[in-house]
Amino acid sequence: MLTLLKTIRHAIAAWWSEFTLQTKLLAVATMVVSLVMSGLTFWAVNTIQQDARMNDTRFGRDLGLLLAANVAPLVADNNLTEVAQFSQRFYSSTSSVRYMLYADETGEIFFGIPFWEAEVENSLTIKRRIQLPEDYPGDGEKPMVRQHTTPDGTVTDVFIPLIVNNKYLGVLAIGINPNQTAVISTNFTRDVTIAVFITIWVMVILAGVINALTITKPIKELLVGVKQISTGNFKQRIDLPLGGELGELILSFNEMGERLERYEEQNIEELTAEKAKLETLVSTIADGAVLIDNNMQVILVNPTAKRIFGWETTDVVGCNVLHHLPPSVQIEITRPLYEMAAGECESAEFRIFINQPAPRTIRILLTTVLNVQRESIKGIAITVQDITREVELNEAKSQFISNVSHELRTPLFNIKTYIETLHDYGEDLALQERQEFLQTVNHETDRLTRLVNDVLDLSKLESGRNYSFDGVDLAQAIEQTLRTYQLNAKDKGVELVQEVAPNLPLVMGNYDLLVQVFGNLIGNALKFTKAGGKVAIRAYQLDFKPNHSQYPPVRIEISDTGIGIATEDQHAIFERFFRVENRVHTLEGTGLGLSIVRNIIDRHRSKVHLVSEVGIGTTFWFDLAAFEEKAPVIQVEPIAEEPKITIV
Repeated sequence: MLTLLKTIRHAIAAWWSEFTLQTKLLAVATMVVSLVMSGLTFWAVNTIQQDARMNDTRFGRDLGLLLAANVAPLVADNNLTEVAQFSQRFYSSTSSVRYMLYADETGEIFFGIPFWEAEVENSLTIKRRIQLPEDYPGDGEKPMVRQHTTPDGTVTDVFIPLIVNNKYLGVLAIGINPNQTAVISTNFTRDVTIAVFITIWVMVILAGVINALTITKPIKELLVGVKQISTGNFKQRIDLPLGGELGELILSFNEMGERLERYEEQNIEELTAEKAKLETLVSTIADGAVLIDNNMQVILVNPTAKRIFGWETTDVVGCNVLHHLPPSVQIEITRPLYEMAAGECESAEFRIFINQPAPRTIRILLTTVLNVQRESIKGIAITVQDITREVELNEAKSQFISNVSHELRTPLFNIKTYIETLHDYGEDLALQERQEFLQTVNHETDRLTRLVNDVLDLSKLESGRNYSFDGVDLAQAIEQTLRTYQLNAKDKGVELVQEVAPNLPLVMGNYDLLVQVFGNLIGNALKFTKAGGKVAIRAYQLDFKPNHSQYPPVRIEISDTGIGIATEDQHAIFERFFRVENRVHTLEGTGLGLSIVRNIIDRHRSKVHLVSEVGIGTTFWFDLAAFEEKAPVIQVEPIAEEPKITIV
């Protein structure tokens, strides 16, 4: 039974949920109106019934008083025959009387109607008692009226005391039938009301079913279809065979879905292509690019930004950008990001040094992304520029200017000092002193000339000048260099040794630049080698062949037995203005020779190396590619590894 009730309840709930709000309100209104009308009708019927009962009560009371007034003297005279005859006539002439009972003062019935004649005798001989109501006053003068329900209707019972000369003789009980006309009218009204009530609800239920089948279902289907369209499912269709306005509405909906589907198919490829172009453009930007929304969630990030922040193995899209930035960056840009998201500022710029994933200096540009109307902020674009090289170049430039200024100031100051002395006291100085002054000025002028020449050479190498490379005879270049430094070596007591392998092939290079390399390396070796020492230059062909060449390269070595270079100085020996004499304070130089050597060897697509030990000596060596006669003469562009220097 419980399962059946639950099933019925669920069925009713499901059926009720099928209706629209309008239908539910209509049903509730109909129910309220029907209940009110039914209530009014039942109230009217009840009022009629009450009036009928009151009329029956008054009629029964009056009729009982009239009958009691006529039979009381007969009962007092004990003339029961006359009482019976009078009562019979009265009963026969009055159709409203249902029964008549006479009882003495003890309540024993001595006569009653209706009975058959035989029953009258029996009723008179058989002792019976009347059951009076509990609240019957007994010997009171006023009659008592009550009603009870029978299968034939409500019967009014009237109990009239029989009193003669103030003596209580008994009681007369009369039963009055209800007014048939009133009963029939009341029952008819009640039946009509029930029929009307049932008819109204049958019509409401039928209307609800028809509404659910013809209106509610199509509308629900349309609602589901609209929701599907709003989510992007343009394939949604409604297949209901309906006519009229609903049929036209469903047809229009299906046509709209078809048009949207065609529009999506036509534009999806174009949108995909535009998205691919945008992603390709962002991914090829040299600077890092990160796009975030107003909640700091990453929308787009390009490979450069991933490399700078070390996000190659982390998927940061959809995550809070502040949780993945280096600490130094996070500290700097957190507050500006929230201010920009709140619309308090439009852009900001920062220069930050980071240690992870690699030490570098970056410039971060923050820019708000506005909608088409430029009214609301849709996100923030973060541009990340790696300016480490720029910072290093600026520092190198500043250092170079500082070093050049320092190097120029010393000889210029000496030249100015000695010339002013000669100008002011030349007549007072001895000839030998004047010659010493002039010799010092000449020495400082040579020093200044060497410095300027080295700076110009370095500037030419680092400028945009092109050099023509061709086959170079190393034996000839080495011979020319040794002839230049032969006298200088003899004066210092240093032995120059040449060890050039016979039949050495030509090398790919620039003759003048190689001569300059040999000159700088041999000049440095002579400078730092004491008397009795030795400087050797060797050239020989290696045994292995590089992958890109048919011939083995040629190696050149310049060795000396000089003071050597400490290990802590070897990593900086090729930097500008770095000089070993800065440590030993014994010799002079510009500090640009080895920097020039490195630039020239770099242009020959090679690297210069060194092996040195303090007190034993130093060896510089590098490899040059063998010249292939069929190879075309090439123009070598400069390698922009160092800042460009221009002396004006």
